[in-house]
Amino acid sequence: MNSLLQKLLQGVDPGAPGAFWQILHNLLALVPWWPLIWFTGACAVVGAVIGWWRGRIALGIVLGVVVGPVSWLVLWAMPPGRYGPARRRLDARESVRHGVA
Repeated sequence: MNSLLQKLLQGVDPGAPGAFWQILHNLLALVPWWPLIWFTGACAVVGAVIGWWRGRIALGIVLGVVVGPVSWLVLWAMPPGRYGPARRRLDARESVRHGVA
């Protein structure tokens, strides 16, 4: 913990007026941005695929970006939208059950 605080406070005078922004800049410099960006993109792509299957592409992309892998479970648990392969399968199953040709 002390090493992290030393990295954050490196070159910062805590009493200076712009100390907060310097500490924030030092903190953001420690974040591994490229893996986070790739992970977010992958979550959006998988969310789009599941959203396409469930007939909710835009919702899948938005949830994939905002919530991450949890959105995959949420999308799968939601009822299918008006379009998509999941809706066609559900409609076909309903028509067979009701005897509609």
